[in-house]
Amino acid sequence: MDCGTPYCLNRTTGCPLGNLIPEWNALVWQGRWREALDRLLETNNFPEFTGRVCPAPCEGSCVLGINQNPVTIKTMEVSIIDKAWEEGWMVPRPPAVRTGKRVSIIGGGPAGLAAADQLNKAGHTVTLYERADRIGGLMMYGVPNMKTDKEGIVQRRVDLMAAEGVQFVTSAHIGREVDVRDIRASSDALILAAGATKPRDLPIEGRSLKGVHFAMEFLAANTKSLLDSGLEDGKAISAKGKTVVVIGGGDTGTDCIGTSVRHGATNVINLELMPQPPATRAASNPWPYYPRVFKVDYGHAEAAAKYGADPRVYEVLTKRFIDDGQGNLKGLEIVSVEWQPATAGGPPKFVEVPGSNRIIEADMVLLAMGFLGPEATLAEALGVETDPRSNFKAEYGQFATSMDGVFAAGDCRRGQSLVVWAIAEGRGAAAATDKFLAGVEPSTDARQEVVGGIIPWKEYSQKVMGQQLVAV
Repeated sequence: MDCGTPYCLNRTTGCPLGNLIPEWNALVWQGRWREALDRLLETNNFPEFTGRVCPAPCEGSCVLGINQNPVTIKTMEVSIIDKAWEEGWMVPRPPAVRTGKRVSIIGGGPAGLAAADQLNKAGHTVTLYERADRIGGLMMYGVPNMKTDKEGIVQRRVDLMAAEGVQFVTSAHIGREVDVRDIRASSDALILAAGATKPRDLPIEGRSLKGVHFAMEFLAANTKSLLDSGLEDGKAISAKGKTVVVIGGGDTGTDCIGTSVRHGATNVINLELMPQPPATRAASNPWPYYPRVFKVDYGHAEAAAKYGADPRVYEVLTKRFIDDGQGNLKGLEIVSVEWQPATAGGPPKFVEVPGSNRIIEADMVLLAMGFLGPEATLAEALGVETDPRSNFKAEYGQFATSMDGVFAAGDCRRGQSLVVWAIAEGRGAAAATDKFLAGVEPSTDARQEVVGGIIPWKEYSQKVMGQQLVAV
């Protein structure tokens, strides 16, 4: 591809998975699509996920991007895997040999799914527990359906893994409704991949008013209602006919904007505390690092097309939510801020601009300010150590927690991050778990048939769990 030295596959500045991008791009150019698929799947378990929702750090580090637009790596990636499904190349390939060793995974997002896929391929018997009623984590209930179809993309992959022997257990809230000690006792190893689901709040005056929601509460309710009833059950949080204010940027904020537009909101405003990014790379943001520049995502473009302007307002701080007198939200008080360099080389700080306070109308506020870490229930129930940010304490590359045979991967270990990092972490934790299992005697007969599937916890606990505990 005449890249010279390709940086797109550099795990530090480019793809965390180390995808062999120049190789499969060249194979596609030569018309060798099946070989391109093989190269792609060597490093990425779910290219149909990353090809749709990843912000593509690989493109930011593309050599062509030094002085031109980069190669459209993400588009090529999703084209390869979509063609593979269309051509019938994606068929179940269960392992020929089983080890007789059992692994339990808590969390059905990309990290847990990647770990399950890798360990199942290695011949281990894998059971994945998910607290929601469908597998996929944020790929199922966080990312909106218009970005990634739940039945045609996410569920299709889950069904393939089940056909290959992975057992999925839904509606299993480990640490709260299900005793994690029973899960550990029934397994030779345990992987925690519970995600970073504790949202950052905005504890200001009026926070308890009706109409103020966490972004994920809004997005998850919408997707579940869509899948359950085609939005007919009345359980979605509707933005129809409302003035919506989204606080916070990033992908989640964009998804809130796009979903609100589709609901039929009368207006959508996006408030961001940070300054507007520059149009081109700043001196402190050189290639091949991810370009921190002004971008227009689908939600911004759709809002601009419908309401006449880009919805983003930069450098504003929300002071309070305003009550209509009946416990409902009717507006926000905001103030402009200026960012100033900190003294002694510390992080920059903002100061409020005097006289810039103003009131804006709002019927609904969606808080999209990121996540703080995993919920505490699982760590407390299991007794694993956590780091100062409340993440499960496990060194990167080792993934082992403070408990023997218990590993951690994904956002619950590293903090909120990208789907591509979740997959990379799941693969890494699977490798560490596989290495640990090499020194463990099989707990079941390796000749025993392994049958995957998707089953609710209530049914699974009655049919399977008791038998496993007795066997242990």
